[in-house]
Amino acid sequence: MGPTGSDTGARHAILLMIAAIFCFTLMDAGVKALAPRVGVLPSLWARYAGQMLLVFLLVLPRLRQVAQTNMPGLQILRSLMLMGATAFYFLGLSLIPITEAAALMSVNPVLITLGAGLFLGERLGPRRLFGIAVALCGAVLVIRPGSDVFSTAALAPLAAAVCYSGYALLTRRVGSGEDVWTSLFYTGLVGTLVLSCVVPFAWVAPDGPALLLMMVVIGFGTVGQLCLIRAFSQGEAAMLAPYSYTGLIFAALWGILFFAELPDGWTISGALVIAGSGLYVWHRETRSR
Repeated sequence: MGPTGSDTGARHAILLMIAAIFCFTLMDAGVKALAPRVGVLPSLWARYAGQMLLVFLLVLPRLRQVAQTNMPGLQILRSLMLMGATAFYFLGLSLIPITEAAALMSVNPVLITLGAGLFLGERLGPRRLFGIAVALCGAVLVIRPGSDVFSTAALAPLAAAVCYSGYALLTRRVGSGEDVWTSLFYTGLVGTLVLSCVVPFAWVAPDGPALLLMMVVIGFGTVGQLCLIRAFSQGEAAMLAPYSYTGLIFAALWGILFFAELPDGWTISGALVIAGSGLYVWHRETRSR
């Protein structure tokens, strides 16, 4: 018996999810190479300007409808939280190895689970709390506070994970009350407007390689966003969530190939602990639904 239409759609969604993560990690590698040339702020502006251009072109035929929101305050706040997450993550990428940054950012799913229990009233059983605690232990393995290799710069990806968790929880609060394109539109609009106001004060004229890297950041960020939108339109979020951890593999690969960053045993162990606990929490959440 051949595959059903639902099986084919699920496979397409999974492939699109992996393609999105592949593109986003290449974008991160581009940021890591770009930031030393022009700074974190111009790199961040390039990312947001590219995304806003994409979203604007996609919603242009129904721009007036998409721009209408019943929750302007929540839309602005969630957009600021995502901008903060991206800013902290880009800062971390510019200062520590890409594999470490990706591993620390990967604690955000368990932080979302914790936040949902604390702020949205969702049930937090002992097994989920155990998974959250284990993930945080994995983060400690990567950071290694008190050791010679500890760097305060490693706190930036953790701050990014906290901000992203806040963004995700606010997105849940918005829920189905808003069109997904409305949320995507305001995410790009708020970030682009804020960054366009401050980037002139930190602008560094890009040279040829920097312009090329900006195109890499914009290009892979845009393609990744399109793949992500298509993935979630063809498959359920719960089914796709585990595949986000492929980003740890891609990040390690780009770190080795482009930056000669070979992750040590502590970083690999911490990343495996974080991914394993995240998958455990995901498993408990999907079983309880």
